[in-house]
Amino acid sequence: MSTDHSTDSAGPAGEATSYDVASVEAKWQQVWEDLQPFVADDAAVLAGEREKRYALTMFPYPSGDLHMGHAEVTALHDVVSRYWRFRGYEVMNPMGWDSFGLPAENAAIRNDEHPATYTYANIETQYDSFKKFGLSFDWSRRLHTSDPEYYRWTQWLFLRFRERGLAYRRNSPVNWCPNDQTVLANEQVVDGTCERCGATVTKRELTQWYFKITDYAQELLDDLEVLAPTWPDRVVTAQRNWIGRSEGAHVDFVVPGREAPLTVYTTRPDTLYGATFMVVAADAALAAELVTDEQRPAYEAYLEQVRTASEIERMATDRPKTGVFLGVHATNPVNGEQIPIWAADYVLADYGTGAIMAVPAHDQRDLDFAKVFDLPVRRVVDVPGTDDPAVTFEATVGDGAYVNSPLLEGVETKADGVRRAIEHLQAEGLGQGTVNFRLRDWLLSRQRYWGVPIPIVHCEACGEVAVPDDQLPVTLPELRGADLKPKGVSPLAAATDWVNVDCPSCGGPATRDSDTMDTFVDSSWYFLRYCSPGYTEGPFDVELAKAWMPADIYIGGVEHAVLHLLYARFFTKVLADMGMLDVREPFAAQLNQGFVINHGKKMSKSLGNGVNLGAQLEEFGVDAVRLTLVFAGPPEDDIDWAEMSPSGSLRFLQRAWRLSGDVTSAPDADPATGDVALRRVTHRTVDDAQTLVESHRFNVMLARTMELVNATRKAIDTGVGGADPAVREAAETVAKLLSMVAPYVAEEMWERLGHAPSVAHAPWPVVDPALLVEESVTAVVQIQGKVKARLEVAPDITAADLEARALADDTVVAAIAGREVRKVIVREPKLVNVVV
Repeated sequence: MSTDHSTDSAGPAGEATSYDVASVEAKWQQVWEDLQPFVADDAAVLAGEREKRYALTMFPYPSGDLHMGHAEVTALHDVVSRYWRFRGYEVMNPMGWDSFGLPAENAAIRNDEHPATYTYANIETQYDSFKKFGLSFDWSRRLHTSDPEYYRWTQWLFLRFRERGLAYRRNSPVNWCPNDQTVLANEQVVDGTCERCGATVTKRELTQWYFKITDYAQELLDDLEVLAPTWPDRVVTAQRNWIGRSEGAHVDFVVPGREAPLTVYTTRPDTLYGATFMVVAADAALAAELVTDEQRPAYEAYLEQVRTASEIERMATDRPKTGVFLGVHATNPVNGEQIPIWAADYVLADYGTGAIMAVPAHDQRDLDFAKVFDLPVRRVVDVPGTDDPAVTFEATVGDGAYVNSPLLEGVETKADGVRRAIEHLQAEGLGQGTVNFRLRDWLLSRQRYWGVPIPIVHCEACGEVAVPDDQLPVTLPELRGADLKPKGVSPLAAATDWVNVDCPSCGGPATRDSDTMDTFVDSSWYFLRYCSPGYTEGPFDVELAKAWMPADIYIGGVEHAVLHLLYARFFTKVLADMGMLDVREPFAAQLNQGFVINHGKKMSKSLGNGVNLGAQLEEFGVDAVRLTLVFAGPPEDDIDWAEMSPSGSLRFLQRAWRLSGDVTSAPDADPATGDVALRRVTHRTVDDAQTLVESHRFNVMLARTMELVNATRKAIDTGVGGADPAVREAAETVAKLLSMVAPYVAEEMWERLGHAPSVAHAPWPVVDPALLVEESVTAVVQIQGKVKARLEVAPDITAADLEARALADDTVVAAIAGREVRKVIVREPKLVNVVV
């Protein structure tokens, strides 16, 4: 590997001008392995000896080696964790693997092997790569969610949730991936396809396990206000929209011949006079119940058609409207009209009650449906500037005067209209004001092998029976490739020796639940296990979790804005209610990184534009790649690798390294005796760096560090020399600042400067406030907008004094040349503009 990409001139005779990247990396990897410099001290935190900081980054899935995305997020994360260590905090910075899931199982099926073989081989590959990447992880806390000692506690938590009524089983229409042969949560369906394999998702009726996350919907929504100042706006917005709180009413429509009324949820009970038909989700049990014998054949044919469409497709506003009349009518509660009930696909079975009142004049989807099936359209809100939707077929939304609505005559605002409508419904026993959420309960069952077995036994005599705690974990049987192929039910169902057991309650014949848990269950609490990964008395040591939580920052991809973060927040709230945590939110702050792209496009095998991280590290070294990623821009911005220059980063690092070889003063030399001008640059750099790192402007911090390197080189080369203590102070500061981004060269510099490893344990440089005060500033004097002079003035100079100085300056007097001064604009202390 070529390691000296420097173009700088050679140093003193006999002094090396560059370092060998490969040998330096090998050297310090061994030193760090021996020293273990990043192990967090639980006792210091419990005793209150040092304030804690919990630095958390999203743990990876072990599919192959690390890629550029891993490199970016961990490089950014390492800046924060190393900075906190410099500032004197006790830092916990753990890492593990989210090691259950479909990719390993699919690979095992292809290769006729056990998923663990693929999974743990990739874990070791990534582990070695993480260590080479010089990251300050505390490897004593390493965990894998597929280890039985971990998933024992995932099962234990499932049973505790079930005891609290938060885990339950029911039959319902679910998202089904025909390729992976498993159900998917709504969040795992992207544009109508499976997020894992891309297959078109369909609907299927199954009995599945759910977590009752809806019990916490309001708190999950309310606490976003607490998180908003420290979480990215787009993440908070995504969570808020997914929870989807709305206020409205449940309205009862009487169906002749049906004992119970048909209840619908609406946010606009004030538009009830405009309800001219009703729509029931075609795949809801309600539709099958309501349809008449005469209409049943048409309905069942339509239902088959509906089940081939994904939820996303069904909700698309531009999708052609289809449906079938169910042969029954309902009574509109405010005017007594008999309105037809239809089944359609644009209403979802699990939203509200699975039925809606259709107000076509003021809802475009209802209006499109009415147009297709020639149903009545009645305007009940006269929105100014709009025409009758029955004529234009454009639904009107917004406020206006109520029309065709006797109950609401004279009401002037929408809020008053909604309130009066609800009061009328409640007074007449026809409905009730209520709050509804878009959030649905979390479907956690999966019909696949490589996941956490659900610790439930099914007994004909006893029903659902929990596996006793002392029999946990329920471990997976040793199935291999061919036995893992999906068959519409979990492969575990065919493992008869594993499935057939004695009932823990009555001792009779029973069967294990053959589904496994969604991998999002594993990742909803892993950050708590990090607090005490070897703990055997529970999922985590409660006292240590209370001491370390919440994580002070969580760094990872915005693609998890809904899926993972919402579930982790839910788990934390439940565990707090169980008395196991003192906090109700797991992540105090969050930072999202952008994507690493290439030539303006997302990296893809099909496009042939992937960038091999290993090849980049081989060519330029770890430090240069890390520095390039961090220096590219703000963390949340995408990085186009085609526009980056890791070779330039390496040249800069070699230049910084050479400073340490030019220092000749003793390590204990007093910097106060050194060059004041250089010391000012050093102390201002440190002061800026603190603010910049804490505001996550890591790229600007690096720019300041580069300026300090240049200033130090200039001081050495123009007379101050390497013996000046101010040069040592500057070089040591460069080593500390670079260690947050380029740890290998920083350690090498630190050693050359006469210090024992590790620079990561050095104290943060102390800033002398006196050196931050500017003795003078440069004031620019312009005449007619053109610069004519520069004056060195005191920072606190008054406007009057600055104007007088400017007009008395010989250069300015000559430039005015006797012309009349019409106006003088002063912006003290840096600008005087003279208009003549």
